[in-house]
Amino acid sequence: MNLLNTKPDAKWDIKAVPFDSPRTDGLKLCQYAFKVCETMKKSHAVSVAETSSHATYQDVLDAPPHMVAEIVSGTLYTHPRPALRHAIASLGLGGIINQSFHYGRGGPGGWWILGEPELHLGEDILVPDLAGWRRERIPVFPTGAYCTLAPDWVCEVLSPSTRKLDLGGKRVAYAREGVSYLWLADPIVQSLEAFKLCGTQWVLIDTLFNDAPVSLPPFEAISFNLGDLWLPHAVHQEQPSKLTAEAEPELIET
Repeated sequence: MNLLNTKPDAKWDIKAVPFDSPRTDGLKLCQYAFKVCETMKKSHAVSVAETSSHATYQDVLDAPPHMVAEIVSGTLYTHPRPALRHAIASLGLGGIINQSFHYGRGGPGGWWILGEPELHLGEDILVPDLAGWRRERIPVFPTGAYCTLAPDWVCEVLSPSTRKLDLGGKRVAYAREGVSYLWLADPIVQSLEAFKLCGTQWVLIDTLFNDAPVSLPPFEAISFNLGDLWLPHAVHQEQPSKLTAEAEPELIET
């Protein structure tokens, strides 16, 4: 039996071990087992490569409606809709930027600002939390289900379920497609990072925390309080009629 020429799909049978006698030493058995394992591992790797394929737009369409579906570097990623802390930060920032730059109320206007637009950029399908296009680049915004023109600005609101993808494959894709500015908002840390694309590299402009004033490119024409994006911290609400000297105040969200 020639183990090196054995086909990957061969049926392995311990009875096929070429024993010389009933008392064959254990070395031959160990060698046989090792070759079996190595061949099976190679067979499995080939099988994965042959059956795997790049995700397509149909995979996105087939995703459950309560999940956000994206394709990055050929891989389909799905994650649930964001938690309330995330949603409040995204809605708050979108509202501030929208008023001044989408509608031009209290600001210069000149932008299209969208929440969770579907972007088809090369083979990637991305859904940023917020994105903006200068109207000089796209005077009439498309009316279809998705946009194929890379935005000028993107903001990702980080969450435990999306942090790795936002900071990894999606950030690489935005740089590749020439997105000029990237903001990363973190509702848990209560921080905002702003980056500018220089060549193919992201260069940090500034990092702000808590309730710092914000006036960052490309929206430095306005200023707002970063604290407006965050849920207030839990505080102690005292109820004198129910508390005793030994009792602990109830921790609630305000």
